[in-house]
Amino acid sequence: MVMRNPVGGHVPVAGGLASVGLAYAREMGAEAVQVFVANPRGWATPVGSPAQDERFRAECAAESVPAYVHAPYLINFGSHTEATVEKSVESLRHSLRRGREIGALGVVVHTGSATGGRPREAAYAQVREHMLPLLDELTHDDDPFLLLESTAGQGSSLCSTAEEFGPYFEALDRHPKLGICLDTCHIFAAGHDLAEPGGTKLTLDLLVDTVGEGRLKLVHANDSKEGVGAHKDRHANIGQGHIGREAFAELISHPAMDGVPLIIETPGGREGHAADVALLKELRGPH
Repeated sequence: MVMRNPVGGHVPVAGGLASVGLAYAREMGAEAVQVFVANPRGWATPVGSPAQDERFRAECAAESVPAYVHAPYLINFGSHTEATVEKSVESLRHSLRRGREIGALGVVVHTGSATGGRPREAAYAQVREHMLPLLDELTHDDDPFLLLESTAGQGSSLCSTAEEFGPYFEALDRHPKLGICLDTCHIFAAGHDLAEPGGTKLTLDLLVDTVGEGRLKLVHANDSKEGVGAHKDRHANIGQGHIGREAFAELISHPAMDGVPLIIETPGGREGHAADVALLKELRGPH
């Protein structure tokens, strides 16, 4: 039987992608995993361990655990600094290649911002010039999707609301390998009131209207320590923030969520993560 929504989390991998990462995943009861394949706050592009890659890929396949890569945070295709854009290309290309090597279904990248006081149109043009070729390089059957993750709307964000995925998708010709990773904390912080009854459904309806069906590939399930529209990216444990558990139940029941995994990026370490995974499974119901 196909699992409707695998629930899992971002796992630490220092010391071994499979030996450390998957062990942690099992302890938290994860049915899906997300990993870094490079320092998230640096530009290094490490080769990785072929033995760990093979073991990670094999064990995920054997246990039917979908895997995802989160690209480094520094990536910004809208930057006014040429060196940052060049490093962003190299870093994202690395994450996409490593994603294929470990059998990941998707690589999550933040959508960035228009820095240096330039118009958004110039930043979108840069996104098109430098990100579209990377999408065109995804020609293997086992290449991951590139999953755009909107931000909480700080500063000159290029994409924070559901509507703003529209121009980003247009800049990238609605490429067939392009998808969305929806972060519940980010979209709430950007002004979509998921906590209001029916608010989560409205947000997902709008997202589907904007980018089309089948583009939502992953959800970062995070509650929010701040209120709606605060433009602050501060994650809380599920049901312990301003979004609330009812919104997550509403999220899981939406048709656009069919088969879409949920990954938690919440505080609390091992115990907090296990509790959040268990709660989301409870809200999902039997599968």
